[in-house]
Amino acid sequence: MFGIPGKQAVTLTPKAAAQITKLMASKGHSGLRIGVKKGGCAGMEYTMEYVQATDPNDEIVEQDGARVLIAPMAQMFLFGTEIDYETSLLESGFKFNNPNVSEACGCGESIKFNEMPANSK
Repeated sequence: MFGIPGKQAVTLTPKAAAQITKLMASKGHSGLRIGVKKGGCAGMEYTMEYVQATDPNDEIVEQDGARVLIAPMAQMFLFGTEIDYETSLLESGFKFNNPNVSEACGCGESIKFNEMPANSK
């Protein structure tokens, strides 16, 4: 919906693609749907859920065997995002490197997006 021809809405690092593929296979899911919702101290939060079926309005990104579905309301906020999977001594999880984010809270769970131009709303 908000894409540029020939450019995927989001990209996956090899680690993220491998983790998504592994989780899809182990649970029998069709893909990983990502979105955004109001919440957290900075105003918005990412959402992630494994789904059995795609929504016809989802933006579908397939890379290295992984399938990511972007919820319609989140597409303009996630365009250009790189999704990574990081593992440290204390935790592991997906990390969003999103050029549209202007602020993030200290815990990293909540984000604020750059203001959209009036003609794009």
